Amino acid sequence: MTHLWVRAEQRDNETRVGLTPEGTAKLIAAGLTVTVEDSTSRCVPTDRYRAAGAQIVTEGAWPDAPRDAIVFGLKELPDDGTPLPHRHIMFGHAFKGQPAGQALLRRFQAGGGTLYDLEYLVDADGRRVAAFGYWAGYAGAAVALKCWAAQQSGALAGAVGSYPSANHLLADLQSDLVATGTHRPTALIIGALGRVGTGAADLCTAMGVPTTRWDVEETAHGGPFPEVLAHDIFFNCILARPGTPVFVPASAPHDARRLSVIGDIACDPDSDFSPIKVYDQTTTWDAPALRVHDRPPLDVTAIDNLPSMLPVESAEDYAGQLLPSLLRLPDLNAGVWARAKVQFDQACRTL
Repeated sequence: MTHLWVRAEQRDNETRVGLTPEGTAKLIAAGLTVTVEDSTSRCVPTDRYRAAGAQIVTEGAWPDAPRDAIVFGLKELPDDGTPLPHRHIMFGHAFKGQPAGQALLRRFQAGGGTLYDLEYLVDADGRRVAAFGYWAGYAGAAVALKCWAAQQSGALAGAVGSYPSANHLLADLQSDLVATGTHRPTALIIGALGRVGTGAADLCTAMGVPTTRWDVEETAHGGPFPEVLAHDIFFNCILARPGTPVFVPASAPHDARRLSVIGDIACDPDSDFSPIKVYDQTTTWDAPALRVHDRPPLDVTAIDNLPSMLPVESAEDYAGQLLPSLLRLPDLNAGVWARAKVQFDQACRTL
C-alpha cells in the first residue's frame, strides 16, 4: 500500500501545505495510507486532517518514517548534511546547478533516496501540473509596491508578514500607497501571460498601477531592453533557463533610468541563467528589499516563498491542482512521476 507522509514545514514564515483535509480523505478512499505531522504553524489545523482519517504523528518525525513512505513537503529540508534514504516530494531547487542544490543531491545519493521535484512535475506536453505561480505573482507585486512606497519617504521597505486573505493584503497595500501622496508608479511585467505574470498583473490592476505586459513576442529579439529602465518597477516572472535574455544588465544601476524597484518574483539569483545581473542573493520577510544602488535608489526584492504571504488561498489552489497526480502515486513508474524521476537521475549524473 502506498504511504504518503506529509511533513511539517521547518522553515520560518512557511505555513502552506500541499494537501488539504479534503484531499486527504480522497487519497484514503483511493487506498493510500496518509500520515500527517502535527504542526504549530500550518495554515490548516491538524484536527481537520485527523477528522479526514489521517494518522497524526509528532512534528518533525519524518526522518524516522518507514523507509517505503513517500515524504511530502513544500520547502527545503534542514540543511544538516544527513543522507536521505526516503523518496521525497518537494521543491528542491537542485536541477540548475545551484550550489545548495548540488549539496542536496549528494545527500540523496548518499542515502539512496529520490527527489521528485514539484517544479518538474509535468504532463506529457511538458506543462507543470501544479504551481503556486499566480499567488507568487500576486504577493510579489505587493511587496515590490511596498518597496516603492517606502522609497517615496526615503526609506527601505520594512518587514512583511502573512495575511488572512487577499482582501486584507489589498487594504494594507492601499494604505501604504495612499500615504505616499504621490502618483502611482508604472510597471513592466515580463512573462505576463503565465501564472506568475497574471497574478502580478491582477495585483497591479487592483492597485491602479499602469502596467506594460510583455511575453514571448516582445522579448524574442533577445535584447537589450531599454524599456525596462523606463518604468518605475520591473517584474521578472519567467524562470531562469538556458537562453533566457538578460533584462537587467550589471550596468543598470549606473545607467540613466526611471527604474527604482525590481521584483524578481521568479527568484533564482544564483543561477548562471538569471536575467537580472545586479544582485546575487534572495531577500527575506524581515528584510524584503536589497539596495543595490543609492543615488538614485535601486532596490531588489526576491523572496523565494512569496505565496506563503497568502497561505490559505495559495495552499487550497495548489493542493487542488496537485491532487490528481497524488492519486497516481501508486504507480511511480508512469506518467508525471516517471518524468520527474528522469529529471532527478539526469541531475545526479551531472554532479
